[in-house]
Amino acid sequence: MAVVAVGAVVMPSAFAGTLPGFGPRAAGGGFAGGGLGGPRDGSFLERLRERRAQNGADGGAGQGNGAGQGNGAGQGNGAGQGNGAGQGDGGAGQGNGGGQNAAGCPDVELVFARGTGEPQGLGIVGRPLAQALADELPDRTVESFAVVYAAASNQRSAGPGATNMSQHIQEVAQDCPNTQFVIGGYSQGASVTDIAIGIENAGTPGAAIPAELESRVAAVVVYGNPLGLRRQTIAQANPDFAGRAIEFCNNGDPVCGGGNNFAAHLAYARNGTVQDGAQFAAQQLGG
Repeated sequence: MAVVAVGAVVMPSAFAGTLPGFGPRAAGGGFAGGGLGGPRDGSFLERLRERRAQNGADGGAGQGNGAGQGNGAGQGNGAGQGNGAGQGDGGAGQGNGGGQNAAGCPDVELVFARGTGEPQGLGIVGRPLAQALADELPDRTVESFAVVYAAASNQRSAGPGATNMSQHIQEVAQDCPNTQFVIGGYSQGASVTDIAIGIENAGTPGAAIPAELESRVAAVVVYGNPLGLRRQTIAQANPDFAGRAIEFCNNGDPVCGGGNNFAAHLAYARNGTVQDGAQFAAQQLGG
């Protein structure tokens, strides 16, 4: 059972045992054999850009573009294999009616930053979170975007990652007026998220999500957030996001709780917190 303390969720140490398959080699290997059939990872921006170009050529016929190739930088999911090898899942979109999203726009987009040292993509926590969120919202279209940043071991890439997260949200928000966002990250990716929501001194400098778009962020879900080492939660550091942010820190996790059990830092994908995070986000979205 999770213990909730000042907005941060701390999991009991029973969940922090050694987990097979989460060694250094397994970190980028994906969940082989288990396809992520629900959310589409990062392909719809290509469709939006193609749609804009097509609309300019045909006078705005309003048809969606179903091409949808993966972007080659690890955004495609590839039937559950490791990031970077997969083909994006296109998907045709019809012209929108009054008050609806533009063609090709999802109802919900998960924007997630992976942890330090993971290859480009959603990472070991973001991938199952994307699937769980789609499962929680069966009547809505859910897509995902993997923040593009170095995830370098010197921890200095969080700021540029926040800038990428912010810029991506601005671009999608402009084209998709009714898309709502769930943002989050794991480990250094949690610092990316902190900076993107305007928490100062959470890492290297980066651009925050503009104030006028903060209301489009329905939920913030982070795992192993280094902010915890400062004895702070997101709700304390930025009260504007209190009530729509949830943080998971396993007992003994050295990255967020000052412990000495690194296995605890690798446990989030398998100890139930991914499902808990997806359920929280779905509740914020009215699901």
